[in-house]
Amino acid sequence: MKKALLAVAAAVLLIVGTLVGYGVYKERQGKDVRGSSTEEFDTTREPAPKPRPAAAKIRWPMYRFDASRQGNAERMLVEPPYRPIWFFRARSLVEFPPSVAYGRLYFANADGTLFALDLKRKKPTWTYRARRCTAATPAIDGHTVYMAYLNKPPCNATRSGLDGEVVALNADTGKLRWRVKLAPTESSPLVVDGTVYVGDWSGRVYALSAATGATRWTFKTGDKVKDAMAYAGGRIYFGSYDHHVYALNARSGKLFWRAAAQQRLGPRGRFYSTPAVAYGRVYIGSTDGKVYSYGATSGKLRWSHGTGDYVYSSPAIWKGRVYAGSYDGTMYAFDGATGDVLWKYKANGAISGSPIVISDVLYFSTLKGRTYALDPLKGKLLWAFRRGSYAAVVSDRRRLYLVAHARIFAMAPRKRG
Repeated sequence: MKKALLAVAAAVLLIVGTLVGYGVYKERQGKDVRGSSTEEFDTTREPAPKPRPAAAKIRWPMYRFDASRQGNAERMLVEPPYRPIWFFRARSLVEFPPSVAYGRLYFANADGTLFALDLKRKKPTWTYRARRCTAATPAIDGHTVYMAYLNKPPCNATRSGLDGEVVALNADTGKLRWRVKLAPTESSPLVVDGTVYVGDWSGRVYALSAATGATRWTFKTGDKVKDAMAYAGGRIYFGSYDHHVYALNARSGKLFWRAAAQQRLGPRGRFYSTPAVAYGRVYIGSTDGKVYSYGATSGKLRWSHGTGDYVYSSPAIWKGRVYAGSYDGTMYAFDGATGDVLWKYKANGAISGSPIVISDVLYFSTLKGRTYALDPLKGKLLWAFRRGSYAAVVSDRRRLYLVAHARIFAMAPRKRG
């Protein structure tokens, strides 16, 4: 009897020891990785292309401002403090920020209504009612609005099949130019060189003709693609719920590399955050609470740094620094090369939406209804507004437009002195 008990005890100790060893191994795998300033990091690279002179009337073309998704709009004429001068009622939640072109704001509410809001008349020039759920920012190019839609209500349904769509509309009239059926999509369209790129819940990425909607190529991942694509150097970059980040040839869809989130105890990280591409790196947040930096050419992990909670926030890039918000209620400023934390700012609630830099000021909103403007160098508070939620702000150069749940505020810079 004693021998049997000893054998059982030994077996239990062996199992416990194995589990502890496995836990220690996983914990070490998931530790933060510090980066190097000499490996695939170059601040002298040419900045991402800004809107062409021919498109001067397009002030804010797409989600995160430009194709590299850096979230940095330098040439605006606004700075805090601000005063609200009018607001527009959107009737239901506006989760993603507008695009700005031709004297209008283009945005969609949760009921699936896409607005072309005339900024002088403060009334819609037209509306397009898709009667579908939405979680995306439209893209503007060549007097055309491109918009992605989820399934028909209820919005939390996990339907399969071709229950989403991408549409192209005349920017002046709202007239439908083409429609493409695909799985539900919350991927804010990327338009580059006559091609529209989106991902969907089937795990596919599509390259569509901007003129006709015809499919040029598709690429399949292992799970949902919910983020928007980023573009740089002939490649598109995106994350998937299959725990990986991808780099594809923008023309052919050929895979360049696939990089994984770190192993760890608990669920492995998924990617909802839209990546930003700068300095030869790809920066992206993950549901494992980390911000990652991968080499844009190699796909190698260059650094990772944990926060206290989910990072749905898409990183913003400014002067060698990377900014991302966390559900732990903190805005983080990282060194773009090493991932070292330069400063942290504790806000009043969880940060789900993405920060944006406009004329050297960092803006973000919290889920508790407050918008902040910080000095991006030191993290010092410059201005705050008691409205805001998911989206932060955009600009048409002379005004700031702030999304506050179901309202959009027009903000004028307040004269100093």
